[in-house]
Amino acid sequence: MESTAMQTLTSPVVLFFVLGFLAAVVRSDLSIPEQFAKAMSIYLMIAIGLKGGVEIAQTGLDAQVLSAAAAGIGLSFLIPFAVFAVLRAVSTDAINAGAIAAHYGSVSVVTFVTAVELYRSSGLDSDGFMVGVMALMETPAIITGLLLARRFGGSDTANTAATSRPGGGLAHEVLTNASVILLLGAFAVGWIIGPAAYEPVSPLFTGLFKGVLCVFLLDMGLVAARRLFETRALTAKLVAVAIGFPIVNGAIGVAIGTLVGLNVANSAVLGVLAASASYIAVPAAMRLSLPEANPGVSLAMSLGVTFPFNIVVGIPLFAAMANMLG
Repeated sequence: MESTAMQTLTSPVVLFFVLGFLAAVVRSDLSIPEQFAKAMSIYLMIAIGLKGGVEIAQTGLDAQVLSAAAAGIGLSFLIPFAVFAVLRAVSTDAINAGAIAAHYGSVSVVTFVTAVELYRSSGLDSDGFMVGVMALMETPAIITGLLLARRFGGSDTANTAATSRPGGGLAHEVLTNASVILLLGAFAVGWIIGPAAYEPVSPLFTGLFKGVLCVFLLDMGLVAARRLFETRALTAKLVAVAIGFPIVNGAIGVAIGTLVGLNVANSAVLGVLAASASYIAVPAAMRLSLPEANPGVSLAMSLGVTFPFNIVVGIPLFAAMANMLG
């Protein structure tokens, strides 16, 4: 799988991310306007959701779809337990350990989108239903992280988050998060309209996709590097956790995907999802339900360390693992 790794590392998407990261390292004043970056993220989520829904409209629901969904939900719920245990072993307090564990059990939409595009470029075409699996993996980790913080940290906020807020504030925050709404909403639209109705808008959502992703990853490289340099609480042990868990979780995800009968591409994508860490949905939920946690640490780990590691190393690594097991 050396050729796949080389194609990934030399693709425009990864090279633009590296360019942004290096620009921040040398203290360049390069920046992408915030509103433009937000518009790009909206576009990418709509595009990936639409294409996934259209593919499901073509293939329909089957045992493979249900197996992938069950595997994804299980991984999202269970991964935080292992992350929490290791963080406690390296002297992280229970509140922050619970918050960080939630980040690592949940998923990164941008890592997923990048992986799907890079795999497609190298001949590994994953199925559209993996978009739905990704969306299902957003929430279980948040529940687990809060339960761990509640059980071991004595957090009054975590204890009452699920019950004291009118209308179920935490559930509302998670389920109405912009990424969840856009992904599931666009997925539903694609499923309803099918391939024929998608064809007229295909030039916008398929033709421009890779170019927009390149510019977006340039911005993400800038943000990741700057977040890494701004944080003072990131210790060597936490950096090791932020690199070690993606490898372990990704390998487990690939293995489970293979065991439940997913093809090579879908197993690789499940590995990427298991290896990724949220820096959008979970921070928003933690801000609401666990404000005692330090967001600087969890974001520095997920965005400053794990995200670049997965983009450059993890994505080709999990493709190689999936090919070996498949």
